Amino acid sequence: MNIYVGNLSWSMTDEDLNELFAQFGTVSSAKILREKNTGRSKGFGFVEMENEEEATNAISTLHETEVQGRKIIVNESQPRPQGSGGGFKKPYGGGRGGGGRSGGYRKPGGYSGGYNRD
Repeated sequence: MNIYVGNLSWSMTDEDLNELFAQFGTVSSAKILREKNTGRSKGFGFVEMENEEEATNAISTLHETEVQGRKIIVNESQPRPQGSGGGFKKPYGGGRGGGGRSGGYRKPGGYSGGYNRD
């Protein structure tokens, strides 16, 4: 069973998360998600446990308990809804600007960039 664990302390490590759930049974994996650029914790992670009964016991026991000064959220992980690719979507069309030139600000009556030889 895949378990979502949220509201984690910023200082919590994968090993800490593993140890927390290992009290309830065998942990296949424990991973805290981190920012790509900074490596800083996103404050949530996932734990994989083979035995469903052990996982259910861990969820019911640990949900809303205080760990490293924070009340954690623990529940069964739900798959992402279909079509949710995540990430930022621009509310406007991207790509190329008018007239085959690259995008950006288009001056009235002309193309962006360059100069006019008139």
